[in-house]
Amino acid sequence: MAVPPPPSRPRIPGSGLAKGLAVTLRTMTRKTVTAQYPDVQPELPPRSRGVIALFEENCTVCMLCARECPDWCIYIDSHKETVPAAAPGGRERSRNVLDRFAIDFSLCMYCGICIEVCPFDALFWSPEFEYAETDILELTHERDKLREWMWTVPEPPALDPGAEEPKEIAAARKTAEKLEAQRAQEAQQNQEAQQAHQAQQKAEGEE
Repeated sequence: MAVPPPPSRPRIPGSGLAKGLAVTLRTMTRKTVTAQYPDVQPELPPRSRGVIALFEENCTVCMLCARECPDWCIYIDSHKETVPAAAPGGRERSRNVLDRFAIDFSLCMYCGICIEVCPFDALFWSPEFEYAETDILELTHERDKLREWMWTVPEPPALDPGAEEPKEIAAARKTAEKLEAQRAQEAQQNQEAQQAHQAQQKAEGEE
């Protein structure tokens, strides 16, 4: 059996206007505070999206960010260099060298896809927002400017104390512990061999 809905309360005429006037009166009694920008800088949220900074040492010119950008506002130029063999008889390798990395912020819609898809952590969000220009053509910033913004990127937030250790750090720590145990074992074996050698020399001297 369907339960009938509760009866609606009768609406008092003019109640909406009274609520609006109440909000206005509360606001009128408060002291207004105006941030005197640019003398007083605003407090931005920690994850604010200002501009995109480039850490070019991590860039491998994979072009993934430029291909995934929905606005096609990332311009990358590179050339190949031959790396000599690391060991005699080895093969030479070729690598991409970054020549140009530019972002046209007049086209960028700040979606952050380029930062998300970068597999080598070469792109970061910076809270810097004071980069207005009088000419729209000057909103295409080259890698030198993107590199300067890298130093304004805030540090990542601390991990939750109860969170699991990242797999990369756990694997690196286990490898370091294994190497340390191996070195300690080799040092102990060398010490035992040295003591045995000294004991043998001492025995031969007594004879």
